[in-house]
Amino acid sequence: MVRGRDACWEHCVLVDATRQKVRCNYCNREFSGGVYRMKFHLAQIKNKDIIPCTEVPDDVRDHIRKILSTPKNQKTPKKLRMSHATSGQQGSSSGDGGLHPNHESSGQQESIDPSLLFPCPIPIAQPVADDTQTQKQDNADKKVAVFFFQNSIPFSAAKSLYYQETVDAIAECGVGYKAPSYEKLRSTLLDKVKGEIQDRYKKYQDEWKETGCTVLCDSLSDDSAKTIVIFSLTCSKGTLYLKSVDISGHQDDATYLFELIESIILEVGVEYVIQVITDSSASYIYAGRLLMAKYSTLFWSPCASYCIDKMLEDLSKQECISTVLEGVKNISRYIYSHAWVLSLIRKFTGGRELIRTGITRFVTNYLTLRNIVILEDNLKHMLSHSEWLSSVYSRHPDAQVIKSLLYQDRFWKSAHEAVSISEPLLKVLRIVDGHMPAMGYIYEGIERAKAAIKTYYEGAEEKYTPIWDIIDRRWTMQLHSPIHAAAAFLNPSIFYNPNFKIDLRMRNGFQEAMAKMAVTDKDKIEITKEHPMYINAQGALGTEFAIMGRTLNAPGDWWAGYGYEIPTLQRVAIRILSQPCSSYWCRWNWSTFDSIHSKKRNRAELEKLNDLVFVHCNLWLQTICQSRKGICNPVIFYEVDVGLEWPSETESSFSLVDDSWLDNLPLEGKSSP
Repeated sequence: MVRGRDACWEHCVLVDATRQKVRCNYCNREFSGGVYRMKFHLAQIKNKDIIPCTEVPDDVRDHIRKILSTPKNQKTPKKLRMSHATSGQQGSSSGDGGLHPNHESSGQQESIDPSLLFPCPIPIAQPVADDTQTQKQDNADKKVAVFFFQNSIPFSAAKSLYYQETVDAIAECGVGYKAPSYEKLRSTLLDKVKGEIQDRYKKYQDEWKETGCTVLCDSLSDDSAKTIVIFSLTCSKGTLYLKSVDISGHQDDATYLFELIESIILEVGVEYVIQVITDSSASYIYAGRLLMAKYSTLFWSPCASYCIDKMLEDLSKQECISTVLEGVKNISRYIYSHAWVLSLIRKFTGGRELIRTGITRFVTNYLTLRNIVILEDNLKHMLSHSEWLSSVYSRHPDAQVIKSLLYQDRFWKSAHEAVSISEPLLKVLRIVDGHMPAMGYIYEGIERAKAAIKTYYEGAEEKYTPIWDIIDRRWTMQLHSPIHAAAAFLNPSIFYNPNFKIDLRMRNGFQEAMAKMAVTDKDKIEITKEHPMYINAQGALGTEFAIMGRTLNAPGDWWAGYGYEIPTLQRVAIRILSQPCSSYWCRWNWSTFDSIHSKKRNRAELEKLNDLVFVHCNLWLQTICQSRKGICNPVIFYEVDVGLEWPSETESSFSLVDDSWLDNLPLEGKSSP
């Protein structure tokens, strides 16, 4: 670990020379093993237990990858090095561009240019850039930019999967392509895309026969007491937006909500719907009970992400945690209120931000706290640096308060404690706050979170019990459902784990779920017969590949691949394990749906606007599915990194506020306002 010999030292720092521990300048992760392992981290190459860096700039990543891909130069023999040093420059260019030794050096032993013994690849001449083509590229870029600017299109639209596809399709048409007109966009093309989405809906129905699906009910409210509920349907292959309904005045009427949700279930097909997810308000809880009473095969669950977020909210009310979170707010508020201070902070933290945006308020608070704890040394280094001390900001009273706080041992002790007891819950939230089927992990995730908190307090009951009570109040009273227990029981990575200990609540939950899922007496008999085969991993369930697949495959995929000898239990397991736990990842935009329900419109206008919202929402959901490649990956708890970008930070729907395209519809007279 000689610091001056490796270019990678520009991007990391030595933390502990004894253990050869280094820290990444960009994400502040620490690795033992020296700079060599850090290269894989910066190059975003997963190697053993090295987690790729998510903050490293692209140019740095590419540079490190180039270093890793370039073989180390072989050492030149000592005799040749000495000869080369005394010979001076001996090589010359031959007529055909090759190199050869110079024999004209008199009085000295002939030397061979080392480049002949260890030749380097001859650089391939790069073609001279075509100025005309460059001008065309620049002009096209400018035209696209002007289109964005003039129409107030969000820059994030450039991240859309459809963006480059659009440009490529236009390029294939060549010069002279005529873009679709205003009239064509709002009529035939809108109808065509809507039809394609409806065709995909029909294809998903075949998937539901095997995996079942979940109805998601998301409620949005504004300051005027208006409430809109958005219905969507999700399965392991993707999610479909169905419709939105204005339930203003009925949001507390459980019977009304029951009938509304029932109409969606009947539209989809009772035999396909495994679960309904809503929020945990009293009216929805009662509506869920009415649904389960009427449809014996149906499960109702509150949104897991909402309940875990509430756990974090309850946790923040603890005196020691509320104090440190208030300090964190003051720190971040001061830093982000002064551009020069923020710029200096970024300089000392390798560009890392303290605040995370796009997540719920309480998750943001805890992640900001976590970032500040990770960057403790960086912040203290900045406050003691001459660049800070010589600035006018360092003498500002608010800055003195912040500095005093950052040098308090009591603050850091409380900060580390708050991070240690909140991060296990953040990990569970990270697992369920996505569109992947996480049903098989929520039960075990909560148990692991509680165990981690108990371990942090070294088993001191008086310390961990109050935190457990906060978790259990939400988990036991609101979130826990038999389907969660059954999913954990049927998850091979959990059930076959040597450290797994089944508890009474899980056994009872599994039995209750089987009673609901086994519709006929024949199904009940078959499950009773097949159950011991799963317990004892008999037949195909105990083969070498099945054992490997317990942790390498998603639970539903594992059952599909190895459960064929117990088909009835296999079908039930796949249907349970293919469901999500949360609807929170759908960050719907209020104005999108408010535009439908806020004005009096004639039937033609309303149909067209509903079509546009239907297309818009489903294309957004399809983009999410495509970006995740439709792959259901297994969850490994200790690998869950809450510091990575969360789905809710990037995946939010855009608003549809411009409805002027509805003007002058040649269909029927407009309603009076």
